[in-house]
Amino acid sequence: MLVTFRTSAWGNITMFGDVAVALLKMMGHSGTVPSALLARDVPAAMERLREQLAAGAFDEVEKPSGKDEDDRPPVGLRTRAQPLLEMLSAAAKQKCDVQWRAGEPPL
Repeated sequence: MLVTFRTSAWGNITMFGDVAVALLKMMGHSGTVPSALLARDVPAAMERLREQLAAGAFDEVEKPSGKDEDDRPPVGLRTRAQPLLEMLSAAAKQKCDVQWRAGEPPL
């Protein structure tokens, strides 16, 4: 499953569902897809996400089950969270809601 985050303050962000749900839970949300954050709740959610990432509580690197073809390390949760943090920051500045739902954005 893919999850697409949307706000009028930023371009859409699509990420893998498991990563999106983990980040939502780090923000203090239930992880329900689809759902939304009201503009007034965005700053607190963004701060909780930053705190959780800084603490490293959820930034455990996934252990690969076998050798990858190209032997690259997996992308960490901190790296995957950066676009979402930028979106949340823009939404907070412009006082916009943030929504998310399953699926890809239209082309």
